[in-house]
Amino acid sequence: MSQDGTGLVTRSGSLPSEPYDVTVVGAGVVGAALARELARYRLRVAVVESSDDVGEGTSKANTAILHTGFDAVPGSLEARLVREGQRLLSAYAGECGIPVERVGALLVAWDEEQLAALPGLLEKAGRNGHDEAALLDAAEVRAREPHLGPGALGALAVPGESIICPWTTPLAFATQAVRSGVDLHLNCRLTAVGQGDAADGTPHTLRTSRGDVRTRYLVNAAGLGADTVDRMLGHDTFTVTPRRGQLIVFDKLARDLVRHILLPVPTALGKGVLVAPTVYGNVLLGPTAEDLDDKQATGSTAEGLAGLREKGARILPELLDEDVTAVYAGLRAATEDDDYQIHARPGQRYVTVGGIRSTGLTASMAIAAYVTGLLADCGLDLGGEPRELAPVTMPNLGENFPRPYQRAELIAADPEYGALVCHCERVTRGEIRDALASTVPPGSLDGLRRRTRARGGRCQGFYCGAAVRELFERRDRLATR
Repeated sequence: MSQDGTGLVTRSGSLPSEPYDVTVVGAGVVGAALARELARYRLRVAVVESSDDVGEGTSKANTAILHTGFDAVPGSLEARLVREGQRLLSAYAGECGIPVERVGALLVAWDEEQLAALPGLLEKAGRNGHDEAALLDAAEVRAREPHLGPGALGALAVPGESIICPWTTPLAFATQAVRSGVDLHLNCRLTAVGQGDAADGTPHTLRTSRGDVRTRYLVNAAGLGADTVDRMLGHDTFTVTPRRGQLIVFDKLARDLVRHILLPVPTALGKGVLVAPTVYGNVLLGPTAEDLDDKQATGSTAEGLAGLREKGARILPELLDEDVTAVYAGLRAATEDDDYQIHARPGQRYVTVGGIRSTGLTASMAIAAYVTGLLADCGLDLGGEPRELAPVTMPNLGENFPRPYQRAELIAADPEYGALVCHCERVTRGEIRDALASTVPPGSLDGLRRRTRARGGRCQGFYCGAAVRELFERRDRLATR
C-alpha cells in the first residue's frame, strides 16, 4: 500500500513480503467485486491475476446483459444471487456512470413446442419474483419487433432485462478497491499453494510466476481455472468445461432493427442464440455453445459463424444485410452442476467461487457480499461494520449518454476532449490520456480499447491504430524514464 492509502497496481517485479489478510485469485468481474467488497473492511487485501489486466478473461467477452434471473432454477443459489445482484449492480451503475439501458427481453417461440413451453417459463419467472413478465401473442410480438422474421408464434416479455457495459463494470470495482487500499498484482499466475495452519495462524504461501505471496485467507475466483486452484487445495468437487460462445458484432447502422433483447426458448446448454443491442450502439448475434477441452480456445470458426448467420436469418433477416464490425469468442466456466459452485472450507481458511457462468456479471456484487460472509464464518475478523468507500466516476462508453466530444463545457475547459483520435467511435485524446493515467491503467492496446472504445469501430483501427499506438507507447516511454 502506498503512503496515501492507495493500493499497489503491479505488473512486474517482486511482491510484498508482509502477509495479507485475504488474497483473491482472479481479477474477473467476480474477483474484482470481491476485492471491492473486502475493501470496505479494515483488512489487508490483494488480488493476483495471471493476465495483464482486470476483466481479461470471460468477463470481457460475454453478451453484456444485466439479467433479472427470471429463468434461473427457483430456490438455487444462482437465482438468489442474480436477483440480489441485479438490484445492487443497477444502483451501483447509476452511482458511478456505468451505462445501462433497460430495453427488456422477448423470449420468442418459433414452433408449437416452444410456444407450449412459454407458460411454464412465465410460472418460473413468477417463482423467481418477476411478476412483470407476460405472454404475448403473435400480433403483439410483431407490433413490438416489426423487423422480426416470419413465423413467430408468440413470446414471453420480460421488461426488466437490461444491457450494460461489461468492460467498465470490473474496472469500476477494481478502481474503487485499489483506491481503498487493495493491492492488485497482474501478470501473476498462481502455480501452487503451500497451505498454512489455521491452528497456529501460519499463513498460506501462494507460489506465483512472480514469487511468493503469503495470506491468511484465500478466495478462489479463478474462473476457467477455478477447478485447477481447487485441486491445489486438495478438492475435486467440480470440473470446469470451457463452453465457447462465438458472437458477431454488427455495425451501428443495424441498431434500429431491434428494440429488445431477442431470446430463444432456453435449452440445457444455455439461453441459446440471441439478437441484442449493445450500449455501444451495435447489435450482437450469438453466442454459440460449444463444450471444449482447451481453456485457451477463444478463436472463432467458420462453422460457428455460419451457424450463427443461419439462426440470425430466421430471427432478424434484415440484420444479415448489415456490415459486420467484428467477431469474437468467449469461454464460460460451465460445470457438471446447474448451480454456482461456492464452497467454504473453514479448516483451510479458504473459499471456492467456481462455476460462475453467464450470470456472473449480474450476480457479481451479491456474490461478493455472500463470500465475505462465508469468510467471516471461516474465522476472518472483519473488524467491525463496513465503511462507505469513496465514490468513483467512470468514463462513459455508452452511446445513449453524453460522450466527451459532445460536451461543449468539457471541451472549453480542456480542448483535448474535442480532439478526435478514433473517428469511428468518436474517441478523443483526452479520453485516451485519462485512461493511460488512471488508477488501473491498461496493459495493452486491447485494454485501452475496453476503457475508451478506441480501435473498436467499423475500421477496427485501420485509420486510428497508429495514432492510438503512439499515444500508448509514449506513456510507456515516459514511465521508464
